[in-house]
Amino acid sequence: MIMSTPRLEIDLAKIGHNVREVIKLYGTKGLTMTGVTKGVCGDPLVAEVYLKNGISVLGDSRIANIRKMREAGIRAPFILLRLPAPGEAEVVVRDCSISFNSEAKVIRELSAAAVRYGARHGIILMVELGDLREGIMPGDLGDMVKEVLQLPGIRLSGIGANLACFGGVKPDAKNMGELSSLALDMEKKFHIDLEYVSAGCSTVYSWLKSVDRVNRINNVRLGDSFLLGGRDLEEKGIPGLHYDAFTLVAEVIESKIKPSVPWGEIGLDAFGSIPKFEDRGTGRRLILNIGRQDVLYTQLYPRVDIEILGASSDHLIAVANTAELQVGDEVKFDVDYGAMLAAMTSPYVQKVHLNRNSA
Repeated sequence: MIMSTPRLEIDLAKIGHNVREVIKLYGTKGLTMTGVTKGVCGDPLVAEVYLKNGISVLGDSRIANIRKMREAGIRAPFILLRLPAPGEAEVVVRDCSISFNSEAKVIRELSAAAVRYGARHGIILMVELGDLREGIMPGDLGDMVKEVLQLPGIRLSGIGANLACFGGVKPDAKNMGELSSLALDMEKKFHIDLEYVSAGCSTVYSWLKSVDRVNRINNVRLGDSFLLGGRDLEEKGIPGLHYDAFTLVAEVIESKIKPSVPWGEIGLDAFGSIPKFEDRGTGRRLILNIGRQDVLYTQLYPRVDIEILGASSDHLIAVANTAELQVGDEVKFDVDYGAMLAAMTSPYVQKVHLNRNSA
């Protein structure tokens, strides 16, 4: 394979190590894990590593990603993590074992599709616990459970909650306790056993390490912990995991001595902002062949001594501090979750898988 740039190098052995270690860590709390693949756009090789190292259920937010994994031969139950739209009911029933839901109208559409397919589709009802991304208000959960239990072609697989993704609300004793209590209340009221009482995302680590008992919660949905070792967490990583399984590589396409402040009348840049510049005198400025169309540049961390100044659609602008870089030199970057996600999504970034045989 020609190693062109920009490229994202994916060390499958390091991901495999992270999966094994996290399973051991969370297994001590009696938790199962759903391996989330949305951060890697349903990459079948990453999904394969999850399954080889002990994950049995996969979750993704995009039906296209789930279909890609299925077509690549990945055999596992799939959970659709994003609430389906009513018009997606048939493909959701066809391609997913379970889906997250919070709207009765959509669940009724899933029921009708399941009846047509002769299937039983699993539903995890999402409950709002404060992050305000998705979920049924806790006081309305009982009515929704009652309706779901009466629908043909539908099985109530569990309840779940999302935290930290939109509102930044942390999992803690109060909201995780509420999720447990809701599960116990629904099981007692309707004489049912919920297969999943599911919390997400990788930020649950902060809560889990502080408690001895997780009560009724039995499942966590994890992606960042497996892929990046939880490097986005406030603790800056879960101990014992690899934080560098993903390496972004870009190439210097211009290296010149230039002033640090533009000259001429300053107006809006290409993204509608008025930029501000600090006068640092002249220095070696670099352009690298990656931009906003490919990556979230604010979550790139160069492994050499350069400072990222900003980016246009296709160019990353940096200043060399002590690094001696010329045209054609490659620069490696660590990434946080947002940068990894964007680079995986960009068709202009080559994906290179490393150490598949030892994963």
